[in-house]
Amino acid sequence: MDDYQLTPNCCTALQEHITAENESVGDNQVIQFLSVKKVPGGPIDRYRLIISDGTKFIQAMLATQCNSMVENGSVDKFTVASIEKASCSLVQNKRLVILLGVRVIGNPKKKIGSPIALEQTQPTAPVASTSNGTVVNAPNPPTHAQPVQGHNQSQMTFPIEGLSPYQNNWTIRARVTQKSDLKTWVNQKGEGKLFSVTLMDNTGEIRATAFNTVADDLFSRFEEGKVYFISKARVNFAKKKFNNLANDYELTLERNTQIEECTETDGLPEMKFSFTPLDKLETLGKDSIADVIGIIKDVSDVVEITTRSTNRQLQKRELTLVDKTASSVQLTLWGKQAESFDAAAGSVGAFKGVRVGDFGGVSLSMISSSQMQINPAIEDSYKLRGWFDNEGANVQFESKTVIGGGGGPSVGFNRNEARSLNEIKESELGMGDKADFFSCRGTIVHIRGENIYYPACTGQNCSKKMTNEGDSWVCDKCGNHAEAPEYRYIVSMAVADWSGQAWLQAFNDAGNVIFGMSASELQELRSQDEHKYQAVVHQANCKTYNFSCRAKKDAFDDRVRVRYGISQIEQSNYAEEGRHLMQLLSTPWAQ
Repeated sequence: MDDYQLTPNCCTALQEHITAENESVGDNQVIQFLSVKKVPGGPIDRYRLIISDGTKFIQAMLATQCNSMVENGSVDKFTVASIEKASCSLVQNKRLVILLGVRVIGNPKKKIGSPIALEQTQPTAPVASTSNGTVVNAPNPPTHAQPVQGHNQSQMTFPIEGLSPYQNNWTIRARVTQKSDLKTWVNQKGEGKLFSVTLMDNTGEIRATAFNTVADDLFSRFEEGKVYFISKARVNFAKKKFNNLANDYELTLERNTQIEECTETDGLPEMKFSFTPLDKLETLGKDSIADVIGIIKDVSDVVEITTRSTNRQLQKRELTLVDKTASSVQLTLWGKQAESFDAAAGSVGAFKGVRVGDFGGVSLSMISSSQMQINPAIEDSYKLRGWFDNEGANVQFESKTVIGGGGGPSVGFNRNEARSLNEIKESELGMGDKADFFSCRGTIVHIRGENIYYPACTGQNCSKKMTNEGDSWVCDKCGNHAEAPEYRYIVSMAVADWSGQAWLQAFNDAGNVIFGMSASELQELRSQDEHKYQAVVHQANCKTYNFSCRAKKDAFDDRVRVRYGISQIEQSNYAEEGRHLMQLLSTPWAQ
């Protein structure tokens, strides 16, 4: 990195002194690209840049004649280059540098220095673009402070697609297209609250989340469909396990975050979709997230059912969607959404962020972050409406979903209905009045080795804890006396799969499989040699099993959480797994 010398104060010079003309800036103006991002939409590809001189960084745009340098990989993140020509344009009352010519020097693969954002002041003679692409001087605009409560509704705003951790002192103007419930979470580190909103402007979407006391304070401030000015939130890299938006970043709302409703809502879309045709859904993997639009051909009544993978009673309504591909697919609404749905058959339904399932072919399901619009005022809706009214009503549709029956909890591991750990959490299994049952496959990544067994009663039909009274052991429940207890497993362990991690509780039968010996044998080993005991516990990690589990909510000290108990455990049969994968390859999902 010492071979790359960036030009000191280059960003300041470019930001404050470059003019509207195509200026040659010399060969000594060396900068580094911290970010190179394509601007979404538009007939011509444009690239937004963040450039650094080692101490400061600014935003810039790359002239379209230089696009090939990005496309062939010459200009990329951390590329060092010399600026040969540049100009300036006025965007939202701020100067935006446009790089017209660059010469690549190299790429150190690391950021040089510790640059901070250049605090941009209002230009004394701002430039304005004309229709022919040139720029002219414009009168001095009135000075505006950074966004604060009670600001002018016409203030400067920053595009969502331009947000990054390298920016500060920004304000976005965005519509809330989705707002979650205020949720309580509990894990081994404690408990807390959170809620999130999806924010959208005409450049993109971003997820914003508030936690704990901030969540309590801000939850009532947001309403779906309304537009807000938001500033002083923290920009983080998006956690894709929980965030399916097409944005590399997300926002964390903090105590000093400023939020003000905007009464000027023109120019902001209601919702942005990226529709997948119904006949292409089978090319997506199970648990994929998709946007779909279709004619609601049939609406079932609300029924209370028991799902095949659980014995949980759920309110459920099925919609049958069709589209121009002559395909039909079933979409499931759950809970309150199923009960309140009142659209008539024949309406156009647009669904954002639904989960794709592969049981019975292809099926769709609304989840907590999904959004729905009926007869939306968008071009895709108008086209679909016209097609169905003119010819679609007489089309024979190919169903992508095979309807199956219900049932009680499966006995043992059910490979066809195995769920990912993240899906189990998002489905809120165990939060109902009855226990839920599910199958999953996971790898043990951590075992709490301090207390993995307890002294259990030796009496008939009793396995409660016994207490050492000195000369004998006494059962806390039935009062049975014994010279020695029978030790039984009660193991808390973290299990992970491709989607996430969950804490499962293993009891005696499962513990025998995991450790390869009884709890009494393990206790005896520990009493003789602590190191050998720790070795047995350590060797139980990093092994993969098929689990049949029971989920049930548990209240303790006014806290409600879900406990996942292992009902049955089996080691993975790789021959059987291979046969199952071969069967999947012969289904439409793999075509």
